[in-house]
Amino acid sequence: MQIVVAGLSITSSWGNGHATTYRSLLRALAARGHRILFLERDMPWYADNRDLPRPSFCSLGLYSSLDDLMQRYAAEVARADLAIVGSYVPEGIAVGDWVLAQGRGVRAFYDIDTPVTLAALAEGRCEYLSRAQLPRYDLYLSFTGGPTLTHLEEEYGSPAARPLYCSFDPSAYFPEKTSHHWDLGYMGTYSPDRQPTLDRLLVEVAKRQRDQRFVVAGPLYPESLSWPENVLRIDHIAPQQHRSFYSAQRFTLNVTRADMIERGYSPSVRLFEAAACGVPILSDVWPGLEHFFEPGREIVFAEQGAEVEDALQRYSPAEARRIGARARRRVLQAHSAMHRAIELESYMEGLSSGASKPSRNASAALRVAP
Repeated sequence: MQIVVAGLSITSSWGNGHATTYRSLLRALAARGHRILFLERDMPWYADNRDLPRPSFCSLGLYSSLDDLMQRYAAEVARADLAIVGSYVPEGIAVGDWVLAQGRGVRAFYDIDTPVTLAALAEGRCEYLSRAQLPRYDLYLSFTGGPTLTHLEEEYGSPAARPLYCSFDPSAYFPEKTSHHWDLGYMGTYSPDRQPTLDRLLVEVAKRQRDQRFVVAGPLYPESLSWPENVLRIDHIAPQQHRSFYSAQRFTLNVTRADMIERGYSPSVRLFEAAACGVPILSDVWPGLEHFFEPGREIVFAEQGAEVEDALQRYSPAEARRIGARARRRVLQAHSAMHRAIELESYMEGLSSGASKPSRNASAALRVAP
């Protein structure tokens, strides 16, 4: 297929999780023979922090404005078999209207922020998608599964809402033999609605467990925040350093945004990356998490700091490694980038075969060897 993707960013992972998602998915699609053009608005904060300025697996089109986009790439969008507009694209509603009018193949919206999008749509403040566009997109590819898919179809008129969860690249994420620098770590961009949980499950634990070491990595944390002396702050970790960062933790913490918790079925890319590295995960709890990992065997739930402290003390190194190994087997069986590429192909095949909708269950039978 000829695929065109208008997304937030693929060249810079600074301050966003979109780039790593696009990179793993498009790399897998390219490996399966598809030709891809990624269109990215040339924003100064990404231009100053590009860790993949020239992706090898797709063509890159940087554009300076909406007019620049329309003038330079109309032909590519028109002849694409699949044209995708992603969430959080600058002037995304206008970009979407243009793709919907210009595209002659399948037009899809890829929502890497589905719960946030739906909350914004309900309040009439979404800047990258309008309610009127949902019935016009042939596919709504969602980071959130479960009941939200039915909601998108029945309440918003999407003709086909399908899960396309985040994923990981097995060639980049695997166990790395190294000593543990930290007992517990967390990686994520600052978010006001996540911070209370991070405080409860890591910062307050660090204050009580002075003999243990902790780390919090990610940009945009306010300078006014106070961190205990045994918590190391790292502003940004480039994707090529993620594996080493995870592997240096005895346990890693997963903290979920409030909108994602409310909707459920919204795994983060960090969740799959850490699992692929075989690092045992302590996670807050949300509906549908058990769909991705078996509690107690592949992941450890923690809602209070005391549960985090109990896990750090209770699990021996051998038991922790077994939890991490089981989680790694799980993601290799179902959540690699190649799985996502094949799932996307199956949705396209459902449309091209003349079916009224591509099957939601088409991916259930897919098996990709690790």
